[in-house]
Amino acid sequence: MRTTTRAGRMCLVSGGAVIDVEQASAGRFPADPLAVFEEWDAFRSWAAELEPAGAAGPAGPNGPVSPAPRQVFAIGLNYRDHADEARLAVPPSPSVFTKFATALTGPDTRLRLPGGHVDWEAELVVVIARRAEHVAAEDAWSHVAGLTVGQDYSERAVQSVGPVPQFSLGKSFPGFAPTGPVLVTADEFTDPDDLAIECLVNGESVQKSRTSSMIFPVPELIARLSAVCPLLPGDLIFTGTPAGVGHARTPQRYLRPGDEVVTRVEGIGQLRQTCVAA
Repeated sequence: MRTTTRAGRMCLVSGGAVIDVEQASAGRFPADPLAVFEEWDAFRSWAAELEPAGAAGPAGPNGPVSPAPRQVFAIGLNYRDHADEARLAVPPSPSVFTKFATALTGPDTRLRLPGGHVDWEAELVVVIARRAEHVAAEDAWSHVAGLTVGQDYSERAVQSVGPVPQFSLGKSFPGFAPTGPVLVTADEFTDPDDLAIECLVNGESVQKSRTSSMIFPVPELIARLSAVCPLLPGDLIFTGTPAGVGHARTPQRYLRPGDEVVTRVEGIGQLRQTCVAA
């Protein structure tokens, strides 16, 4: 099953059709995506029986797949090659920070560059469907609504200000957390733990890996996070980025106005940002 949002409304994606959930369900499920995540099992059962010719979704671009999560987690150094390029040791446990929800945006956007040190980080993003608290890794996938593509854009100068890194601030400017173009349930993949991921800047492949290279795969991340705080329906987990970020290059490379960033994950689709001056 695939979902997206249009004008803030939850929609099903079936072939080339985008179906407004509230209208197609005659109000059984609301337009609010967060409310649908709260009833994810019932929603999936209903969607499985829906005829493709439902009510057409609103016109316009797709929005973020979960536009108002209560928590947005992000994981640092979750690929060994990225830890190596950063000249940092592989962490013994997930390195966790946050991205604030006001950074969320849809998959095809203009990225306003607030400074001269904006970097790219292609990521697989997990959306939670069922409250997860002290969940074992072997049960983790049952708490997942689906997977989507994400970018963890980072203003490296802001991130580095002060005696300790300001990860959350440097990664939370408006537009710094695009997700989409759709949310895809895990059963759509042959192996949801092994997906190709790639980032291109102006057509040049700058990151290319597979999610099976994660140090802490999705089930382990859910187990570790839920051991500390409950994960709630609609919450997001940005699962980390592979090697190839601009900050680690010699010389360092950052995004400039006019640059185009395309981020792809196998079986889901792609994001596209066009960089503009702030």
